[in-house]
Amino acid sequence: MTEFRGAFTALVTPMTESGEVDYEGFRSLIQFQITQGIDGIVPLGTTGECPTLDEGEEDKLTEIAVREAGGKIPVIIGAGSNDTRHMIKYTERAKKMGADAALVVTPYYNKPNDDGLLRHFEAAAKTGIPIIVYNIASRTGRNIPTSLMEKIVAIPGIAGVKESSGDINQMGDVIREISAPRSKNNKFWVLSGDDAFTLPLISLGGDGVISVISNLLPAKVKALVKNALDGNYEEARKLHYELLPFMKTAFIETNPVPIKQALNWAGLPAGPARLPLGRLSPASEAALRKTMVDMGILK
Repeated sequence: MTEFRGAFTALVTPMTESGEVDYEGFRSLIQFQITQGIDGIVPLGTTGECPTLDEGEEDKLTEIAVREAGGKIPVIIGAGSNDTRHMIKYTERAKKMGADAALVVTPYYNKPNDDGLLRHFEAAAKTGIPIIVYNIASRTGRNIPTSLMEKIVAIPGIAGVKESSGDINQMGDVIREISAPRSKNNKFWVLSGDDAFTLPLISLGGDGVISVISNLLPAKVKALVKNALDGNYEEARKLHYELLPFMKTAFIETNPVPIKQALNWAGLPAGPARLPLGRLSPASEAALRKTMVDMGILK
């Protein structure tokens, strides 16, 4: 069984200035992550601008991700949609292409009721690939409460959750009531979907993070997570506070606009975000640059 534990990077999708996907840049970003020791990658998520990628682009990005990283580190492919039929298609594609798991977000905009959500994730699990539930009410308009998560987790094939509720009490409840009681052979992995909650979540018994800032700082994020998982909280706290300014400014505007700018400044392929995501405001750009200079990332 694949372990979904540690530091995973929610990969950006690099673009050219003309708006085309930079596939060679994407390949080089994956190699950068592997050489820096990251535990896994998550392409085609929110950070990867999945809402504005067409199916042909997603096919090729998935193929590259599995070819470059498959067998070395776990590959979790974003496969969410607010149409269950489309989600099934994307999840089956992830399985067919050799991904280790599919990340399936709570359907957005429709705001499904509990019965609809449960059946949506049942349909995902029936595809036969491990499913990581993505709970992010700020983008979907619908939180998955712990009582409903318990029912979802009872579905065979539901392997874990990317917990982005922003509520540390809810995260703790999911760990205490769902994850902790399960056996090692039936593990339910709880990963933070917010960089700043990585250390608190692990301290409560969580398993790691699907990180945005690790696009640029994979080794540092990996060190933070490893120290926390190993119980070395003094070093983990030190790394948390060292990274905290960047954790904040990386979300000064809508993700992935700031992290793509940071990657561009650092000489890594990222390019612009696709519309409707626009450029950083001058004030946000100045704040991001100052943080990176203060941290020694930029001169």
